Amino acid sequence: MDGIVGVFAWLFQTRTGVLALLGGGIVLFFIISAVLEVRTRARYKNHEKSPDDWDFFDDESGWSEFDGDNK
Repeated sequence: MDGIVGVFAWLFQTRTGVLALLGGGIVLFFIISAVLEVRTRARYKNHEKSPDDWDFFDDESGWSEFDGDNK
């Protein structure tokens, strides 16, 4: 029981423990996102763009960086 208390004390009460907790969280979420990205690409590998698809970087949206052109 003292070992568990010691681990939690180190994890939450020391600077290196908090940095380890944050770094571990970043690594964990990176692994989760990589796995989900691979599974999504495997599922939709033959997906062709249709007129209903949209994209954040679509050049045909009509938006211009100049305010005078966006009328």
